[in-house]
Amino acid sequence: MSDMSISLNTATLTHPLSQWGAERAESVVGELERGKVICLPHLAFALTEQEQTLLDPAVVDPKRKNISYQPLKDKLTGVAAAEQEPAVRALLKRHYQSSLQLIAAILPEYEQVLHTPTNSLRVHPVKAWSKSTSWRKDDSRLHVDAFPSRPNYGERILRIFTNIHPGGESRNWRVGETFPSLAARFLPRLKSYSPLSSWLQNAVGITKSRRSHYDHLMLQMHDAMKADADYQKQGPQLAIDFPTGSSWICFSDQTPHAAMGGQFMLEQTFLLPVDAMQNPQHSPLRVLEGLLGKPLI
Repeated sequence: MSDMSISLNTATLTHPLSQWGAERAESVVGELERGKVICLPHLAFALTEQEQTLLDPAVVDPKRKNISYQPLKDKLTGVAAAEQEPAVRALLKRHYQSSLQLIAAILPEYEQVLHTPTNSLRVHPVKAWSKSTSWRKDDSRLHVDAFPSRPNYGERILRIFTNIHPGGESRNWRVGETFPSLAARFLPRLKSYSPLSSWLQNAVGITKSRRSHYDHLMLQMHDAMKADADYQKQGPQLAIDFPTGSSWICFSDQTPHAAMGGQFMLEQTFLLPVDAMQNPQHSPLRVLEGLLGKPLI
């Protein structure tokens, strides 16, 4: 059941950009920071014949969900066979460079402040991994992104997605309500924060640094959303299909989303400091602090 307040016009902004290296266009930062998904239906990422052969689930290490690449460290993980690593690395490096060009074109305000880039190649069908994982890791359930082991202290999670399916299959998503509405809905049912628990989790290696009050709340919200079967079925939501040959951008810590179908996707992730936003009050950190009346980091 969809909330009538959610429509393509309120949840998305469509941009005509068709080239990664295009000249600077009108910035979409304002709409992005309000939680909209920026849709780029004409922004395809063409693969070479050799790269097309990488679109095979067998390329991924069976122990991993996706292939991951950290371009600044030139660190590649998740490739099943060593002989395929050079081609995968080249593909992900090229998508990273293209993503930087996209940022410069339509999000120039972020060009100098985005950091910690990570690129991934997703080749498994969504329905395959949604059936074989726990409810907490099932991304076909509406959720906002939060890092269980890597607290990010309110920094934004910006993601650029590209559908590279060679057979024309769309990527199917659901998107949900605005973050202020989401926070007001779930905040009353979240467990209280324990600094001692945060210290212990870091001490035994569960987290790479101490989890802040903010990180605790975001993880609690992520889990509460996924665990609520009624919310998944009846909560405010809208179905969106991203055709092959298209790209899209969102703050995945702010926009409730769920992947329902599709296969073969490139995903570029960046982190953004809250204070580097044009309107920091739209950030989940500032929204949660406003609702609770106290700082969370």
